[in-house]
Amino acid sequence: MAARIFQNPMNAMQSGKALTDKWILQFEPAEARKPDPLTGWAGSGDTRRQIELSFPDMEAARAYADKYGIAYSVTESPQKTLKIQAYADNFR
Repeated sequence: MAARIFQNPMNAMQSGKALTDKWILQFEPAEARKPDPLTGWAGSGDTRRQIELSFPDMEAARAYADKYGIAYSVTESPQKTLKIQAYADNFR
């Protein structure tokens, strides 16, 4: 049972930063998806793919994984850099 821990990314459709401070633990897929012959939808018997746990910080997510013996990999999010510019710079 393997999992990955990452920080919730910012929504690309909005400029707000709501819920980006949460850390997510997602289980890696155990088996590949295969198409259903009747409907054509992709599915598998792996129910752990549906589980997504959220934590307030990375240390809490790591502690949970260590407590239950879950192998994990942590993906750090890149640091955001702000480009500060004045409105007057548009007319130079």
